[in-house]
Formats: sequence, C-alpha cells, structure tokens
Amino acid sequence: MKYDYLVVGAGLFGAVFAHEAKKQGKNVLVIDKRSSIAGNVYTEDVEGIHVHKYGAHIFHTNNKEVWDYVSQFAEFNRFTNSPVANYKGELYSLPFNMYTFNKMWGVVTPEEAAAKIEEQRREIQGEPKNLEEQAISLVGRDIYERLVKGYTEKQWGRPCTELPAFIIRRLPVRLTFDNNYFNALYQGIPMGGYTKMVAHMLEGIEVILDTDYLKDRAAWNEKADKVVYTGAIDAFYDYVYGNLEYRSVRFETELLDQPNFQGNAAVNYTDRETPWTRIIEHKWFEFGKDDQGNDIPKTVISREFSSEWKPGDEPYYPVNDEKNGTLYARYKELADKEEKVIIGGRLGEYKYYDMDAVIASALACARKELA
Repeated sequence: MKYDYLVVGAGLFGAVFAHEAKKQGKNVLVIDKRSSIAGNVYTEDVEGIHVHKYGAHIFHTNNKEVWDYVSQFAEFNRFTNSPVANYKGELYSLPFNMYTFNKMWGVVTPEEAAAKIEEQRREIQGEPKNLEEQAISLVGRDIYERLVKGYTEKQWGRPCTELPAFIIRRLPVRLTFDNNYFNALYQGIPMGGYTKMVAHMLEGIEVILDTDYLKDRAAWNEKADKVVYTGAIDAFYDYVYGNLEYRSVRFETELLDQPNFQGNAAVNYTDRETPWTRIIEHKWFEFGKDDQGNDIPKTVISREFSSEWKPGDEPYYPVNDEKNGTLYARYKELADKEEKVIIGGRLGEYKYYDMDAVIASALACARKELA
C-alpha cells in the first residue's frame, strides 16, 4: 500500500503532523524505533502513577492557539511548577523570590532584597567573561554559590568559569512571594498522562513501533510519496560533516513503599557533591491521586543525572554553541534541498524546544505542506 506521508517518529512533532494530515484526508503511516509512542513525553503507569519516563514534562504556554489545540486531546489539571532547591540540606524556593531572599539573608522587604543583590552584583566590573561572572552580575555571589554554580556545573559537565556567559543571559529575580516557575498564562499536566494524549492525536492512524527507519530507509521511502523525519538531522545524513553535540540525561527510578518522599514534584540539588541534579517525585504532578481520584499509597522517584552525550545515548539538550551552530547550518543546507523529505522537530531542527514550541512548529509545517 502506498501512503501519502510516512512520519518517522511518534513524538509530539510527528503526532501533530500526522493528525493534521489525516484530517485533510491523507493516508499516513507513523513509525518509531522505540517500543512506545509519545517520544520523550512518554508516561508509563506504575501503581497508578503516571511516570515521566524521560524526565519531567510540564506543559506551559502563552500561545492560546497551541493551548486550545492540545486541549482537544486531553483535559489538563491545574499543576503549577514550584520547584525547591536543596543546598546541603537547606531548602530554598525557586525561582529566586522573596522566600528565597528571606531564607538566604533574613531580609523581609523587597527593598532590602534588591539592595542586597545590588551590593553583591558590583563585584563584577565590565562585560562578564564567562558564566560565573554573568551569574554574579545578575544575582550576586551568595545566590550564585548556593543555587546556580553546582547545579550548572553538573548539568554541563564543566566549570562555570569555562562556560560561555550567554548560557545564562538572564536569571529570574522576583521581588514578590510568587514561586510559580513559569511566566505562562496556561500551565498543567494532561490528566491520564502524556501517552494517552498522544494516543488521541494518533487515533485512526497506522503506527508501527520498534522500527528503525535509517536501517532500511530505501524500502521505507518507497512506501510513501513524502517523508516527515523527526530524528537527528546529522544521523539522517550519515554524519557526513561530523556529529552534532548534545548533553544527555539518565534516570535512576525507584518505586518506594511509602506515600510521600519529598513533598514536591521537583527538588533540585544545587551543591556540586550530590551526583544527581534533581529528584522528581512523579505522583505530585497529579496531586498524589490516581485516575479515579484516590490517594496513591506508594510513590515513584527518579534521580536525574546529566552526562556528556556519545553516539548511542539518548540526545536531550543540543549544545547550542558557535561550533555546533555552524555545523547545524551545513546540515540545514542539505535539508533545504530535499524535495521528498521534511525534517522537523527537536532533533531535526537541533533546538532546545519546549513542548508548546514543538507543537507550534509542527502546526506551521503541516499548514505549509497541506495548504
């Protein structure tokens, strides 16, 4: 059977494109090398808890069109991301706000907090030369040492003095008691998990899992008039110009026979000595309740470890420095010449995309293609 579109990858970009194409009466086949749909937003059910298998995913957007679009496929709860920072056993509120400054310095008023930050920022004179100087020039030495330095060095695998200043262009400083991490009008978690949401997107569409397109691409290409490829762009071109770089993440996940491990969905460990960057307690994304609204007696936690990516690892965060940007531009030139293949998504576009941006990109791509 000949398809109008072969979509490679059943993550958000692929699922949105496939849904839109089917809506236009197109015949679509979706394949994925994993044994599950939903890409990195995949959630699996463990003891009634929807576990975010590839890291915490909290949907947030100011784009009403995208919010209305995803709301067709899932009902979202009112989850608000309010992470906690653990520095050597001391707990601080994130993002940096009046709770943080009160704990750090004992200040009570916004005026006192602003004065303290201003006093410490003066340490850096002139243009910041690296991430450390950039961070201190934004929030001062105390916050940098306790809440930025260790976490950032674990995340990137190198000292802050060796990281470019542009990685931290801004650090949110709120002189209010607001600890809602995202400045987003719409925020929440799909009730029933992301896998269920993506399954609704793919309703009525043929999906084949455990299938590696690149191992037999000629045969797969024969099956469709056009291919929408959402994998890594350098892999698509057999690394002809070399590897794009990523940071990777690995998780150590445990089911615990207790109802509450840390009392919050996310706790960041900001000292350098603790090997993990954060611990996610998945049940709190849905307020500790199962799909029937019952309290869940057990809990699942995931310790998150940042690591240098090597071929074979799961690519998570593109290393968007000058070298990789130049390399991506060369691959993009090849992609722009493709007539039968559309390359998109987080890995295809080599971008650190939030979920709403992936969906917006897929919708724009579908509209252009299907117009």
